[in-house]
Amino acid sequence: MTKIDKVLYTGKTRTTGGRDGASRSDDGELDIKLSPPGSARPGTNPEQLFAAGWSACFIGAIGIAAGKLKVKLPAETAVNAEVDLGTTDGDYFLQARLKVSLPGIEADVAKALVDEAHRTCPYSKATRGNIHVELTVAG
Repeated sequence: MTKIDKVLYTGKTRTTGGRDGASRSDDGELDIKLSPPGSARPGTNPEQLFAAGWSACFIGAIGIAAGKLKVKLPAETAVNAEVDLGTTDGDYFLQARLKVSLPGIEADVAKALVDEAHRTCPYSKATRGNIHVELTVAG
């Protein structure tokens, strides 16, 4: 396990009530209601929050990879993230799919960018070997 030498940022939240509760960041910028997936009640859920965080971080990692390869990323660069909550033998698990859209980037270059981003993104590192992840590249 790698220990961080220099902390760049610490996200701080307080959550109450679990999946039927609320979560708020210490600076007040995040203040959300939580609801169980598929409940149709107001609020988001941890799987949506995880998908949003991972996809945002992944785009940042693609940007770093593009800088190394001297590739200009299109303004329309996007990551559609899907995080599944499911069970196997009565235990809960997550799995994820990241579909990366890099319009105008040649397929081999796009694949290289996505592979490098998946290698370096902190969320990808945290999940590597722990959950099933599928990566796809759209044009």
